[in-house]
Amino acid sequence: MTLSQHVAVITSDEQALIVASDLAEDFKRDSALRDRERRLPHPELEVFSRSGLWGISVPKEYGGAGVSNVTLAKVIALIAQADGSLGQIPQNHFYALEVLRVNGSEEQKKRLYAEVLAGQRFGNALAELGTKTAHDRVTRLKHDGDGYRINGRKFYATGAIYAQRIPTSVIDENGVQQLAFVPRESKGLTVIDDWSGFGQRTTGSGSVVFEDVYVAAEDVIPFQSAFERPTPVGPLAQILHAAIDTGIARAAYEDALQFVRTKTRPWIDATHEKATDDPLTIKSFGHLSIRLHATEALLERAGEFLDQAQADTNAASVAAASIAVAEARAISTEISLAAGTTLFELAGSQATLVEHGLDRHWRNARVHTLHDPVRWKYHAVGNYYLNDENPPLRGTI
Repeated sequence: MTLSQHVAVITSDEQALIVASDLAEDFKRDSALRDRERRLPHPELEVFSRSGLWGISVPKEYGGAGVSNVTLAKVIALIAQADGSLGQIPQNHFYALEVLRVNGSEEQKKRLYAEVLAGQRFGNALAELGTKTAHDRVTRLKHDGDGYRINGRKFYATGAIYAQRIPTSVIDENGVQQLAFVPRESKGLTVIDDWSGFGQRTTGSGSVVFEDVYVAAEDVIPFQSAFERPTPVGPLAQILHAAIDTGIARAAYEDALQFVRTKTRPWIDATHEKATDDPLTIKSFGHLSIRLHATEALLERAGEFLDQAQADTNAASVAAASIAVAEARAISTEISLAAGTTLFELAGSQATLVEHGLDRHWRNARVHTLHDPVRWKYHAVGNYYLNDENPPLRGTI
C-alpha cells in the first residue's frame, strides 16, 4: 500500500466537477472488467487520491476547497456512474471528515485534515455482526498509559483495505461510543479481504480485526455526541448514499439508451434514424427519464438543505436537511433498481451475457440500496409533514 504522491490542490466547486468528470471517463473504461474479474482498483484509487478529490470537503480555513454538498454529491454521482464500486469507497472517508469537523478539536482538525490533503484515505470499521441491533457496538476501547487499546471485530468495512487510516467505532470504559482514527499499519490490526457480495464487488468491504491495537489519545474523537444533539453528520452520510444510487441509475439508463440505439440494430446511424418505433420501449424510456431527472433534482435540493444546516446548525435546519436527504435517498433507491431492471427488459437475454457486463448496474444497486431500509425513509418523511415530528438523530437518516 502506497501513499499518494504529488496530490493536486482543488480550490473550487467548478474545478472539482471538471476533475470528477475527467476521472469518470477514465474509470468507466474498465469498470465492467474490474467487476467481472473482481480486480481491486488499487491503481484507480491512487489516481483518484492524487486528483485532490478526496480533500474537497476539507473546510477552506484548513486548506481545503470546502465545496458545497451539492458539489460533493455530484462528484460522487459522477464517479458512481462510471463505477458503482469506486463511487462507494470514499463514502465513509467523507463521513469521517464530517465527524471530525463537528466533534474534533482544533489540533485534531489541523493534523487529520492535513493528512487528507496530502493524499491519505480514510476507510471505516463501524458495523458489527451478532449485535442486538445494527446500532449496537461491542468493540472496546480501554486505557493503556497515555493511549488506548482496541479489541474487537468489524465487518462491511468499506475502504479499509485501501486506507491509510481506519476510523473505528469503539465503546469506551464508560459505555460511550468514540471514533478512533487508527493507522492502517498498527500492530495487531488485520484487514481481511472476505467481501463476497454479488454487487459492488470491488469495494473491498471485508472484515477488520483488532487485537490489542494501540491508538494514541489524540487520535480518538467523540462519536456518540454527534447524535445526542442536532448535527449534519447523519444527512451528510445519507446524501452520499443517495448520490451513489443516482450515479448507478444514470449509468444503467445511459447503457439502456446505447443498447437500444445500437445493439439491437447495429447498422443504424443513431443520429439520423429512429432507434425504435415501438411504443412500449419509448414509454419505458419516458418513464425512466422523468424519474431519473426528478432524482437528480432532489439530490441537488438535498445538498442545498444540507449546506444550510452546516452553515446554521440547529434542530430545525438539521431536521429539514435530514428530510430533504431522505426524500432523495428514497427516490434514488427506486430509480437505481428500476433502471437496472428496465435495462434487462429492453436488452433481453443479451443483457445477461458476461462480456457485456450490463447486469452489474442492477447488482450494484441491489446491494447498495440494502445499506439502510428505505421504508423508514418514507416513515420519517410522512411523520415530518403530517405530524410535525423531526426525524431521529442517527446516521441512517
